[in-house]
Amino acid sequence: MMTKTYPRTGDKQTVYLNTVINDPQIEVGDYTIYNDFVADPLLFEKNNVLYHYPIHREKLIIGKFCSIACGTKFLFNCANHTQKSLSTYTFPLFYEEWELKKSNITTAWDNKGDIVIGNDVWIGYEAVIMAGVHIGDGAIIAARTVVTKDVPPYTIVGGTPAREIRKRFDAEVIQQLLMLKWWDWSSDKIRNSLPYIMEGKLNELLTVKKDII
Repeated sequence: MMTKTYPRTGDKQTVYLNTVINDPQIEVGDYTIYNDFVADPLLFEKNNVLYHYPIHREKLIIGKFCSIACGTKFLFNCANHTQKSLSTYTFPLFYEEWELKKSNITTAWDNKGDIVIGNDVWIGYEAVIMAGVHIGDGAIIAARTVVTKDVPPYTIVGGTPAREIRKRFDAEVIQQLLMLKWWDWSSDKIRNSLPYIMEGKLNELLTVKKDII
């Protein structure tokens, strides 16, 4: 768990996200950042995690070293009016008006599950991530993309709804990176390996994995 909120001196727009989270149903890995130049990034739970009501106990899980741009929204299941009914109106939610059982409130919407974001994911400006979506490690979500389906690791997607633009690397490199899991290394080991990570030197990074514990 990070011990400081602001990564950069004098920058109040960028926060280590897990230091501002209070909801136990939201889990965020270390070093994941959120930037907001419109609203207060400290209000991420209120402004960015939407329709996330306690009645469902659904989770938002975000990995380590993610970069989340201003205005990104996570839309949960209570935004999904059920399609099992002949009407889109949420009658069970207004159980008092319609003399329905209070215990049936959750039938007003379809439950698509948790939102799970992998490690080292970059989510662009004002992207929208819908309920039930899983985004793989190393993926990139373009600005203002609406993600309605799972995104494979190291895949760039964009558009409404999101469509694959291309893979970031070839299949062999992706497999090696997924096995390497550098984001799980100690901070000292990552710091010592930054020249390889930043300059795209995978072979050297693989050697670090073997030589340094």
